[in-house]
Amino acid sequence: MKETTAFVVCINNSNYEVSLERLKIYQIIPDVRAEKYQQIRVVDESGEDYLYPASYFARVELPKIVHEAVFVTA
Repeated sequence: MKETTAFVVCINNSNYEVSLERLKIYQIIPDVRAEKYQQIRVVDESGEDYLYPASYFARVELPKIVHEAVFVTA
């Protein structure tokens, strides 16, 4: 388990209804260059990481037990 793994919840999926589900938690991949352009790299419904507007997400802190469960099932 990586301590630096971060998660976000999708709060808007306009124009990305197939790739993103509202209110679903997604893993993000750090991408400093994307952040400069208000983008965020998210592992979406395809299982691949893509750039999306950062404003479509809110960062969430998962409790340790949930974080561990995510990596056990992943």
